[in-house]
Amino acid sequence: MADLNCTVAPSQASTDAGVAGAGTLLSFIITAGIALLMSGIIVLHELRSKEAKVIRKLLLSLSDQQVITGIGIQSVGLAKMKTMVPYHFFIIWMLSLLSTVTHIGTLLALVNDFKRDWVLRWLRQFFMFVNLVLSVISGIFILMATMKDLKQTLPIACVWVVSSTGAPSNAGISIAGTIAVISGQCIFFGVGVWYLHIRERRWITLIQTVGLLVMVAIGATAAVRVILLSQAFGRPSLPLADTGEKDWSFGQLLPLLLLLLPLVSAVEIMRGEMKVPSPVPDDSINLLETKSKRNSFDANPFWGEPRSHFSKG
Repeated sequence: MADLNCTVAPSQASTDAGVAGAGTLLSFIITAGIALLMSGIIVLHELRSKEAKVIRKLLLSLSDQQVITGIGIQSVGLAKMKTMVPYHFFIIWMLSLLSTVTHIGTLLALVNDFKRDWVLRWLRQFFMFVNLVLSVISGIFILMATMKDLKQTLPIACVWVVSSTGAPSNAGISIAGTIAVISGQCIFFGVGVWYLHIRERRWITLIQTVGLLVMVAIGATAAVRVILLSQAFGRPSLPLADTGEKDWSFGQLLPLLLLLLPLVSAVEIMRGEMKVPSPVPDDSINLLETKSKRNSFDANPFWGEPRSHFSKG
C-alpha cells in the first residue's frame, strides 16, 4: 500500500454514482421488496395447496439478478478500497445485506424447487457462500473503521495503516450492530444450507413464516439506513465534492430497466402456461385456423379470425 495516502485527510470526498447513485440504490431496494412480497405469496399459496408457477419463476429470476449484482458491487468496493471512502463502503455493505435478504427469502419460498434439482441447489449454495465471504470482509473493514474512528474522507484501506485514536463515546452501538450483522449473516448461511438438505417437512411452514418476517425486518432496516445516509435521498455523513449521486443518467436508469427483464419473461411464461398447447409435429397440422378445424395457432384477439391468403373467397 505504498501509494496509499493516509496522512492528510481531504476536506471533501468525491461522489460515486456507480455505487451510491439513485438508480443503483432503488434497484436493490425494489428488487428486495418485490422478492420478499412474492416469497410471502408463494408460502401462502402452498398453505392452500395452490400452485404459483409464474410467480415462482419470476422470483427465481429476480433473486438470481440480485445475488449477481450484489456480488458484483461488493467486488467493485473491495477493488477500489484504496480510493473509496467509508461512506460509500458502508452503502455497499448495506446493499449486500439487501442481496442476502433477497436470496434467503427466495430460498425459504422455493426450497422444494432447489431440493428437486441438485444443480440449482449447489449453484445457490455457491453464490450464497461467495456473497457471505465478500460481505464478511466488507463488514470487517466497517468494524475496523468504527473502532479506529477513521476520518470519513480517508480511503477505507487506511484502517490497516493508521493507528487507533480510540473509538468515540457513541461508537458502542455501531460496533455491536456491525458484529451482530456479521454474525447474523454467518448464521443465515449455515441455516440456509441446513434448510436445503433437511428432509423433515414438519417444521418447514414455521421456518418459512418466521424466516420471512425476520428477512422483512432486516431488509426494511437496511433500506431505511441507505435512504437516510445516501446523498441521493437523504443526508450524507461527510462533505461531498458535488451532487453527482443525485443526478439521473442512463447509467442510473439501466439498473431499473433491467428489472423489467424478469417481468417480460414472466409475461411470456404466463402466456405459455395459459395458451400454448402441447407440442405437435409441424407437418401434422394446418398452418391456419378454419371454420371446420381448429389447430394450435393462437389468433390475435383484436383483429379477428385469421384467414389464409391462398384460400378462395
